Amino acid sequence: MLTGRCHCGAIHYRMPKAEVLHHALCHCADCRRHAGAPVVGWAMVPAEHLDVGGTPRVYASSEHGRRSFCAECGTSLFYVNEAMLPGMVDVQTGTLDDPAALPPGAQIQVAERLPWMTTLHSLPEFPRYPG
Repeated sequence: MLTGRCHCGAIHYRMPKAEVLHHALCHCADCRRHAGAPVVGWAMVPAEHLDVGGTPRVYASSEHGRRSFCAECGTSLFYVNEAMLPGMVDVQTGTLDDPAALPPGAQIQVAERLPWMTTLHSLPEFPRYPG
């Protein structure tokens, strides 16, 4: 079972790992803007297999897209588009309690990827914030 939550813990969720259809890293501008991150991980699961505790706030981010987030701390959590993917929910994998438990299988919307994302491997790395 995969579990996750928002930053403050007001919203928590669980879903069976076996029900996750795929995990993709999305590079689209909408995801970047909403999450405030250069790339966003999404795990798609049938809605009936996602058990949510608490009540997320829903934002109509496009004609059919609905993004859910915690109204207390602002953490982005879920995405639904019934017109395009009926009965499915995308869960932001950065909110998993153990994000390493679900490696991504693809990158999507790479036409919108920030150019410098392709060279991250060449940047200096530090185990913790450099002092």
